[in-house]
Amino acid sequence: MNKIDYNTEKERLVLPDYGRNIQNMVNYCITIEDRRQRNHCANTIINIMGNMFPHLRDVNDFKHILWDHLAIMSDFRLDVDYPYETVQKENLNKRPPRLTYSNSRITYRHYGQLLEQMVQKATEQADGPDRDALVNLLANHMKKAFMMWNKDTVDDRKILKDLYELSDGKIVLSEENCKLVDRKDIQPHNTNTYRKPFARKNNR
Repeated sequence: MNKIDYNTEKERLVLPDYGRNIQNMVNYCITIEDRRQRNHCANTIINIMGNMFPHLRDVNDFKHILWDHLAIMSDFRLDVDYPYETVQKENLNKRPPRLTYSNSRITYRHYGQLLEQMVQKATEQADGPDRDALVNLLANHMKKAFMMWNKDTVDDRKILKDLYELSDGKIVLSEENCKLVDRKDIQPHNTNTYRKPFARKNNR
């Protein structure tokens, strides 16, 4: 009785998504002595690998990725004419550089840093209709942002007070000279309220 070969007893696949047959092709390609035939074999393997994932053909550098994977599966021992500069073995497990995060202070996080910068720009403008329109737009945007952060309550006096603080006291508005949008006009609607549940298939 022939012994059954289990996958758990075989050599571990470097890239399991391609399967053992592709790995066997790569292993065979490495052993081909004639360079022209070896190149032909490598290109054939690349075409087969590409056909396995047709939905990824529109991905940028798709062919480049395939050649990188071929080099990886060969443990970088496959000597062929690569059409791209493939990934280097020493860089394969190299960690990317640590991202630097901004440490700038945000007075009110629910308004965001961009709005604070826009308020500062508004303070630099000369008095006039354009400045008034911008300030009114910023105040209304602050009210919308506040409601996203705290849906229970919003007080126009709180918004105007925050705008005063963000502008370092250069923008002074009152409820009489600045009419903010009404709460009901910006209250987000729950689009799921009237949505019917998906009908389940009847398997009987």
